[in-house]
Amino acid sequence: MAYERFGPVWTPHSHTLIVGTWPSPESRKQNFYYGHPRNRFWPLLAGLLEEQVPRTTQEKTALVCSHDLALWDTVQQCTITGAQDATIRDVIPTDLAWLCSTAPIRRVLCNGAAAYALCRKYHALPGIEVVKLPSTSPANAAWTMEKLRAAWKPYF
Repeated sequence: MAYERFGPVWTPHSHTLIVGTWPSPESRKQNFYYGHPRNRFWPLLAGLLEEQVPRTTQEKTALVCSHDLALWDTVQQCTITGAQDATIRDVIPTDLAWLCSTAPIRRVLCNGAAAYALCRKYHALPGIEVVKLPSTSPANAAWTMEKLRAAWKPYF
């Protein structure tokens, strides 16, 4: 099934952009990023930033923006089966270059190998560090929260 997705969360001061591939069905239902209840993104980010875990879309947006971060995906539109990144096809990429030229983005953190591969394939971002980090998805169960925290911590 083909879907279009929601836009970026950012401020004019955002210096680090965190990207995923494409929102899960649960995230699309909630119309916001990392909506699956077992995805560890929000608890991980809150812990790294020494903040309370946000519950609402407003709290999540405030957490990202209050730390001059940005949040988006590498894919603007695609065909996908469920939440399986391996089935992504018919890709129309987001305009990461626009965001990186509008805000002072110095680093892009890719939430998982698929996000990293799509970022590298579709986005030329000269002068911007692009980092592959382990996915916070519940499908990446081999990575405990402790291991995720250790891998992500150097960037916060």
